[in-house]
Amino acid sequence: MEEPVKGNRPGTEVVAGFPVDQHGYQGCLELVNLWLTEVPPPASSGRYFVCANPYSLETARSDQDFGQAIRDADLVIPDGVGVVLASRLAGGSIRKRVTGTMLFLGVCELLDARGGSVYFVGSTETVLKRMAGRLAADFPRIRIDGMTSPPFAPSIPPRVNERLIDDINRTGPDVVWVGMTAPKQEKWIHQNRRRVRARLLGPIGAAFDFYAGTVKRPSHWFQDHGLEWLPRLLREPRRLWRRNFVSAPKFLARAVLDARFRDDIR
Repeated sequence: MEEPVKGNRPGTEVVAGFPVDQHGYQGCLELVNLWLTEVPPPASSGRYFVCANPYSLETARSDQDFGQAIRDADLVIPDGVGVVLASRLAGGSIRKRVTGTMLFLGVCELLDARGGSVYFVGSTETVLKRMAGRLAADFPRIRIDGMTSPPFAPSIPPRVNERLIDDINRTGPDVVWVGMTAPKQEKWIHQNRRRVRARLLGPIGAAFDFYAGTVKRPSHWFQDHGLEWLPRLLREPRRLWRRNFVSAPKFLARAVLDARFRDDIR
């Protein structure tokens, strides 16, 4: 089989038309650490990462703004097992998932070591308060600069958005963690990244609920065997059935066809 198509940035390969990082968890964390320790700190770096999974990449095919948000990201991590499988089929080098939760915890360790700061955007006030309580216990040297639970709507109303950005910039946190589900969170970051004064913006969706303990993350056995989606589907079938029975099969079928096509024209 021929070499996989290289991404438009070093250390990436193309998966379903999007550049996905090949360096694994440690490589991604090292890159983020460089951003967090940049001297002098940028007034507004606009750097952000996104989590790539079959649902997000398939959705981005028909959502132009979402697709552009993924392509413009400074880092695209292989969050879903389907992305890992697609890379294998195409002869790529991605072998393990790098989930949003993994990167969240790793970055928190980096921030705790140097006494960094964070700001939380998304979810509910209850979830945010629980996250703040656990963060204070797990990473006592991290300062929480603020928390905002925006309205549950397709997009944040302009006036609310202005107040949110002003509140973030008033303190200038190292990292803004965003948990508003895809694609709303990625679009918000892409639209506002040049206005927000932070070293990094990270959309991590379900990691808010996992860390707060309001949703139990599947056991390590399910995570290690690429079946983390199954217990979540059984818990929330109405919300997750489409991404598991429509988006994921379409994504994998496309990945198989792409791999077969590349092999045929080798």
